[in-house]
Amino acid sequence: MTSPRITTQPDGTPAPTRRVESEAVYLAFAGGALGGVYGLIVALVTPTLTLAEDDPFAVWAAIGAAVVAAVSSTVGYWRARRRPGQEWRRTLPSWKFTVNTISVVIVHTVLAFLATYALYRVLALGFIGLPVIPFWAVVLMAVTLGLSAYIVDLSVSSMTTQRMSSLLMAFIVIGTLTAMVTTPDPEWWTVHFSHLGSFDALSSWIFNGTLIAGGLLVTTFAVYIANDMDDLVDAGVLTSRRGARVVPVLFVVMGVMLACVGIFPVDVNLALHNLSASGMAAMFIVLLVSGPNLLRGMPRTYFVASWSFFAATIASVILFIPAVGYFSLTAFEIIVFALIFGWISVFIRFLEAAGRAD
Repeated sequence: MTSPRITTQPDGTPAPTRRVESEAVYLAFAGGALGGVYGLIVALVTPTLTLAEDDPFAVWAAIGAAVVAAVSSTVGYWRARRRPGQEWRRTLPSWKFTVNTISVVIVHTVLAFLATYALYRVLALGFIGLPVIPFWAVVLMAVTLGLSAYIVDLSVSSMTTQRMSSLLMAFIVIGTLTAMVTTPDPEWWTVHFSHLGSFDALSSWIFNGTLIAGGLLVTTFAVYIANDMDDLVDAGVLTSRRGARVVPVLFVVMGVMLACVGIFPVDVNLALHNLSASGMAAMFIVLLVSGPNLLRGMPRTYFVASWSFFAATIASVILFIPAVGYFSLTAFEIIVFALIFGWISVFIRFLEAAGRAD
């Protein structure tokens, strides 16, 4: 008789157990049943539904997916705190646990909305004018809500720093791209990146909301980083106990600054908007420069990569300054934005690898 094996996925995160998979499937059945009823109601209330751009089926489907994702992520993330590797979350202060839960729920809810909306917009381009009769409304809603419940439950059931990092990247990229393709001004890029958040339109709500929720997620992300760094210090991999305290605080400040960029759009308060964006960039630079002191024990290659990000940032500044003028403001903002989140991904992967034997 063999004992159960604990397997991992390609990204190094624990693979779902049989119990987790079973619960996700049952939740998918429940979501599918709810989706069928929801689809029938939508079809009866709006009898002329099509997949055309000017019809609201995509919006109805996205709303349904978002509601299911909110419920599934709330229940799943709360229950997962008792699973192996997640017990440390039960030691968090209640306010911190609440903030973490809210950020995880918001991100999964918004991702479900955006992904579903984008999917049906793409389908509309392939099935122009296709009528959505009640039968297909029921089927499509059942599949959409069932898959949303299944995917979200698996996502929150074994949340790790690596998975949190991937979730952050996906959320920022999808939210930003959605704002780009739905903005009422197709030439937004001739002004600046933050111009996306200055309209009285859905695209600006998506853009600013992505920044706010992304900043909240970064603060949650910092809690996972603190736990991982404490473990590495206890194991003797990292040598600076001070670094395990300071680095998460810097991430929290970075998250707050990112959220404030969305809270204060350029057309609302330019000074606070620029101050928030500058503060986020400043925390990024501090994390890069202080790495050799605060992160002693990290693999040497990490510091090579970190200084490369620093060099790329300085090069971008030089190419942007008026004396050179090679980069436009939009290009400069996008490049720095990409460097910050690219470095976060690299940092987390090395943080995960630091505690593993070669």
